[in-house]
Amino acid sequence: QVQLADSGGGLVQAGDSLRLSCTASGGALSLYTMGWVRQAPGKEREVVSAFTWSGGASYYADSVKGRFTISRDSAKNTFYLQMNSLRPEDTAVYYCAAKFRGSDEYTYWGQGTQVTVSS
Repeated sequence: QVQLADSGGGLVQAGDSLRLSCTASGGALSLYTMGWVRQAPGKEREVVSAFTWSGGASYYADSVKGRFTISRDSAKNTFYLQMNSLRPEDTAVYYCAAKFRGSDEYTYWGQGTQVTVSS
C-alpha cells in the first residue's frame, strides 16, 4: 500500500510560480503511475499531469501544457509539479495520487494542498 504526502500550495498572483511536492512510501513505486489531480469548486476532477515511475513519457492536460512540469527525485521517493505562469483558473486543491500501472482509477491519495491564484 502506497502512502502519499503532498505539500507546497499557497496563495500567489497570476503569472507567479509554485512547486508542489509529493513524497511516496510503502510500495514498489516502479509498479505505479503517479499523478497530480486537481479539484476546483463546481468543476470535475482533472488529472493535470502523470508519469510512470519506471519510466516513459509524461502526461499533461492540455490546460497546463507548456506551463507545468512534472519531475521526480528517485533517491527521495519524491515527485514534483513545477507550475509556472499560473492563472486564476488554476485555483484548486491539488492532490498527488497513485494507481497501479494499467488501472483506470487512482487508488492512493495525498491529503491535498490548496493553490489559489489571484488576478
